[in-house]
Amino acid sequence: MTQGNSFSASLDAGLGGATRVYFIVGDPIAQVRSPAGVTAALRAAGRDAVVVPAHVAPSDLPAFFTAATQMQNVDGVIITVPHKFSATQYCASLSDEAAFLGAVNTLRRQADGTWHGGMFDGTGFVAALGDAGCDLKAKRALLVGAGGAGSAIGHALVNAGVASLAVRDNDAGRTQALVARLNALKLGEVTIADCDAGAESYEVVVNASPMGMRADDPLPVDISRLAATTFVGDVVTKPPLTPLIEAARARGCKTVTGTQMFGRVCDRMVQFLLEA
Repeated sequence: MTQGNSFSASLDAGLGGATRVYFIVGDPIAQVRSPAGVTAALRAAGRDAVVVPAHVAPSDLPAFFTAATQMQNVDGVIITVPHKFSATQYCASLSDEAAFLGAVNTLRRQADGTWHGGMFDGTGFVAALGDAGCDLKAKRALLVGAGGAGSAIGHALVNAGVASLAVRDNDAGRTQALVARLNALKLGEVTIADCDAGAESYEVVVNASPMGMRADDPLPVDISRLAATTFVGDVVTKPPLTPLIEAARARGCKTVTGTQMFGRVCDRMVQFLLEA
């Protein structure tokens, strides 16, 4: 029996009326890799649980949370694009990082039935960079994407000690807001990236945008002149090796993939959910 079949048989055998339910919510949802991995991690920790993907459009998010809150066997909700900012309004309390960012990627049900939100995209990504041998201290970093994941990664990068962080996003207002919030921490210089400046100006380049999910997406940055000493990261998990990662490796750069990030984020999400 293969590992996948073994997992499926174990899951089927373990499902019952007492199984606790966790949703992962997004729009779209087919690309997510969380359900099986988080289910396995929760079960390995002794929790009779299953993670179920739910395709929920932004206009339907209020109805989803109304229903999920009323389902007494739902213990948590994992949040993915595009709901990481809007889901905060359904939380009665937030972790310090989630409160600072105004974004969440994991909600757990409290004893009183309310939701407590946390955000782990940033710390998970920085941990994956560390696994790849990247020491962020005093580095010049470029971040592409100021959405939920990008905001969290930017926060984690400045907390990890980068000397400077430049942020690039198509949404000018969102970019300016993130830069202002991060500068308020006074942990390092944070600026809006100069669109004319090449990626070779930076020692760490991170794509936290959806660019790369589709085959016809352009590269989020021009890496044609990157030094081989540059670390390049990408949050996109499908395909596992994005065009950005493949191009960076062709230049000899060390890389962190979305899959590597997901493994570290998953560890933190599961720990957070098990604290309930």
